[in-house]
Amino acid sequence: MSKDLSKVFKAYDIRGLSPEELNADFAKKLGLAVAAHFKPRRVLVGRDMRTTSPVLESMLIQGLTESGIDVVRIGLCSTPMFYGLTGLAQSLEPYDLGIMVTASHNPGIYNGFKIIHGDCLPVGQGNGMEELRDAYLSSEQKKADHPGTAVDEPGSLDKYIELVIRSAKLPSDMPRFKVALDAGNGMAGSVLPRLLERLSWLEALPMYFIPDGTFPNHEANPLKQENLAELIVKVKQEKCHLGVSFDGDADRVGFIDEMGEPVPGDLMTAFLAQEVLKEHPGGKVLMDIRASWAAQEAVKEAGGEFEFSRVGHALIKKQMRETDAIFAGEISMHMYFRELWNCECSDLAMLLVLRRMATSGKTLSELIQPLRRYKNSGEINFKISAKAEAIKALNEKYASHASFVSELDGVRLEFKDQKSPQEDWWFNVRASNTEPLLRLVVEARTDETLGRRSAELKELLATYVGA
Repeated sequence: MSKDLSKVFKAYDIRGLSPEELNADFAKKLGLAVAAHFKPRRVLVGRDMRTTSPVLESMLIQGLTESGIDVVRIGLCSTPMFYGLTGLAQSLEPYDLGIMVTASHNPGIYNGFKIIHGDCLPVGQGNGMEELRDAYLSSEQKKADHPGTAVDEPGSLDKYIELVIRSAKLPSDMPRFKVALDAGNGMAGSVLPRLLERLSWLEALPMYFIPDGTFPNHEANPLKQENLAELIVKVKQEKCHLGVSFDGDADRVGFIDEMGEPVPGDLMTAFLAQEVLKEHPGGKVLMDIRASWAAQEAVKEAGGEFEFSRVGHALIKKQMRETDAIFAGEISMHMYFRELWNCECSDLAMLLVLRRMATSGKTLSELIQPLRRYKNSGEINFKISAKAEAIKALNEKYASHASFVSELDGVRLEFKDQKSPQEDWWFNVRASNTEPLLRLVVEARTDETLGRRSAELKELLATYVGA
C-alpha cells in the first residue's frame, strides 16, 4: 500500500519518519517540486546531524540541480546559523530560497525540511506550503536541459559567529561567568565551540557537544523536564551562574538559574523582551496564545505593547512582519529577533541573558523572581484524535462565563472575579501542528485554584482520549 505523503507537509515545515516516509526518493522529488513551484535560481542548503540527513541533503540537491538551480551548500549547521546566512546574503548576493534538512527537537527516527524565502520568511501554512505539497503530489516536475551547480560556502560558521557577537552588543567589561552548556548531541555542539573562542570571560562547562543523530544521552528537547535533569545537577554541583539547554537544531533554548530552577519559556520571553525594549522603547512584542499573564504584564510595565500570536515559527514570523514587532517568543522556547530578520537565535538569546546579568549585577533567579506571579500547569498533552470536538466541548462549557475569549489558536478563555481575585484563572487548549496531540495549559493565582481547575479540564478531556 502506498504511503499518504501529503500528511508530512505540516503547518510550518515538512516532517515525518525517516527513512520510512522521508527518504532519498522523497528528497529528490521534493527538489524537483521546489523548482517547479517556486522557480528559484539560487538556493542555500544546510543540514543537521541526523543519521538520514546526509542522504536527504544529497538527493534534495540532486533534484534542485537537475532542475537547473544553482545550490550553495553550508553542510552541518544549526538552524539559527542557516537563517543568519540567508539573511546576511540579502545585501550581497541574495538567495531565492533556503532549505534546511532537520526535524528540530523530534526524536532521531524523524527528519524534515524547513524552507524559507530569501528574505527569511518561512514557507508554511498559507504561505506556499499547500502549493508545494500539491506540486510534490503531481507528476509535473521536469528536469532542465542545463543542470545547475552545487558549491560549498567557505567561512560560513565564522560569518554567523560575527553576526551573533555584533548583535549582542556586549559591554567591554563583562564579568566572569561560569555556565553549563548542554548541546544535547545536537547542532549547538558544532557552533558553540567557535562562539566560545570569542568569549574569554566565559568559563563554559560543555555537555554532549558531539553531534549525534541517535541522541544517545537524552532527547534534545529543553521543554521536557527529564531532559534537563543532568544539566540541573551540573549547575548545582559546579555552582554555575547559569545552565543553558539547546534542542536538536539549536533554534530553541532553555535556561536554568543558579539555583537549578528552569525558567519557563513565556517568562524568559518576557525577560528578554524587557532587555530588547531598552533599545526599542515602545516596541511591540508577540507571545503565543499560551503565555502567562505575568509575561503580558511585564512587557507593558517595560513600556512595550503586547499582542498574542498563533503557535509556530512560520506563523509568528509572518505576524512579526505585519505588525513590525521587535521581538517574539513561545513557551516552547523559540526566541525571535527583528534585527535577525524575525528569526530565532538561541546563541543571541544566551548572550542577552548574560548581558542583563552583567549590567544589573543580579543573578538570574533574582531577575526572574518578579515574573513568577502566577501558578502554571505547564503544557499537558492528551492523545486525542477528535481534537475539534474536544475543543468545542470545552468552549461550550466555559465560554459563557469568560471575561476574555480568543479563538486565535484553539481556544483561550480567561476568568476574572472582581470579588474574589484569588479565583482568577485561564486556560488554553489547542491542537498540535506537529504531533497527534491536544495541548492544554492552565494558569491561576493560587495553587488551590490551579489544582481544582486543572482537574476539571483533565476529567473532561479524558473522555476524548483515544476518540
